[in-house]
Amino acid sequence: MGRDGVQQEPDRLIEGEIAARFFAAVRGQLDGSGLLSDEHFTVDGTMLEAWANRRSFREKVDPPEQGSGHGGKRLLRDTHESSTDPEARLFRKSKAGAAEPCYLGHVLTENQHGLIVGACVTEAGTRAEREAALVLLDQGAKGRRRTLGADKQYQEPRFVEALRQRDIVPHVAEYERGNLQRNSLREEERNSAGFQRSQRKRKLVEQSFAWIKHWAGFRQVKLRSRKRVEWLFQIAATAYNLIRMSRLLASTA
Repeated sequence: MGRDGVQQEPDRLIEGEIAARFFAAVRGQLDGSGLLSDEHFTVDGTMLEAWANRRSFREKVDPPEQGSGHGGKRLLRDTHESSTDPEARLFRKSKAGAAEPCYLGHVLTENQHGLIVGACVTEAGTRAEREAALVLLDQGAKGRRRTLGADKQYQEPRFVEALRQRDIVPHVAEYERGNLQRNSLREEERNSAGFQRSQRKRKLVEQSFAWIKHWAGFRQVKLRSRKRVEWLFQIAATAYNLIRMSRLLASTA
């Protein structure tokens, strides 16, 4: 099948929300399996290399006067876009890495076995991980006090306060360049035994990212546009859950 076919084939399935319905159906099986925690969760995001080249980025013909940066500052995403995938963004998660055309894949996992209970894809950006985390949390169960483990990328006062407003206890890492930052968490949150457990358990999320990138072929996505990439990402997350669930159930049989 040619590239045009690869791009067009998912569209019919996307419109029918097949990936989201598939994910929800498997999630329903997990709910009845006894494998899920309904109180303790972890959130994280990972870069998904887009099917675009750095050299495909060109200056926009009509860039906005008001940028998307702090105070309306115009950023690269405001002034340039890829000619092959306009929704891909040049982004890097650390200062040591090079900016690459990419999207961000986000997962919400439960802390008992690291199973994925929410998954989505966004355009790459410095606020995208925190914004996606709140969306995934709002899609989940409400009315029960929960905890959320996360790495230092989520250590931002407005995000931490947004968790508290949702009755979610923030167990967010506070380390930055080797120094403990004490600007968001309360002492009772920071010093609790639950905080330490959450920080240990959040390592489980890396297993899902490793599987999705290695076995599901997400080291570089082969589809263009955020919507298509999310469609495939949700299918990959569902496949991960099915394999993980089958192994967990077999071990308890």
